[in-house]
Amino acid sequence: MARARRGDPVDGVLLLDKPSGITSNLALQKARRLLNVAKAGHTGTLDPLASGLLPLTFGEATKFSADLLDADKAYAATVQLGVRTTTADADGEVIERRDVRVARAQLEEVLSRFTGSIVQVPPMHSALKRDGRALYEYAREGVELERAPRTVRIDRLVLTHLEGDRAEIEVDCSKGTYVRVLAEDIGAALGCGAHLAALRRTRVGRLPLQGSVTLGEIEQMPLAARREWLLPVDALIADVQRVDLGAEQARRFTHGIPLDLGGTPGRRRVYGPDEQLLGVAELDEHGVLNPRRLIATATPPA
Repeated sequence: MARARRGDPVDGVLLLDKPSGITSNLALQKARRLLNVAKAGHTGTLDPLASGLLPLTFGEATKFSADLLDADKAYAATVQLGVRTTTADADGEVIERRDVRVARAQLEEVLSRFTGSIVQVPPMHSALKRDGRALYEYAREGVELERAPRTVRIDRLVLTHLEGDRAEIEVDCSKGTYVRVLAEDIGAALGCGAHLAALRRTRVGRLPLQGSVTLGEIEQMPLAARREWLLPVDALIADVQRVDLGAEQARRFTHGIPLDLGGTPGRRRVYGPDEQLLGVAELDEHGVLNPRRLIATATPPA
């Protein structure tokens, strides 16, 4: 097999098990070099403290990264009770310590208060922007700014283990949820304070951590084997209703021409007669399929 050129036009999705201690962007750049791809992106960052599922997109898959930005997430978290930090996680400086005497039943009762729709105040140590600057930049300068509360949704919050002052929980939540704020708020409700000691993301939308691969594992493989870990582009849009086109319809669609199909309005993932993904479209209230994002590497039917 001939040696692949640097920066090949490769399309697909990699389920990366990101290690803690590095940024999502650094993980992306390492994976990009290991797979020798020309174009890469990710579907939403994980804090350096966090490990776990980081779906990476390559080539045409980068066009659909935003689909996972809005997806629900799932995490396994370790909460350190009795200790508050400046950042609400283990990366911050300790600002308060308290004795902890928490029974399992007491903690489970408190957790039940945080299911459903809850209100969170975003932390100062976050990437949210204010006047063009990330909040964490202000925080590093000792500046505290007002932050508007936001409503998020906790679908599942389960205590899996409690030993002394450390609690392990599982969280299924909506986009925009700060698990470290959740940990801090749980500690406040218990009256002892808390911070997020460890975090591992186990799911993004329908994509699970199971079947993911680490950077270390990829490094041990030849290039061809590395690319076998890539999922197809449509793995990112599996929740979008599918429509299949005939050869002539597919040819027109790939040229950006709307098609009169009829049907219930909504977003569609569109395939040609050879099962090839052609792109994503919007079916309007008149039953017209309007192309929105086309796969540049799709081959139009002859």
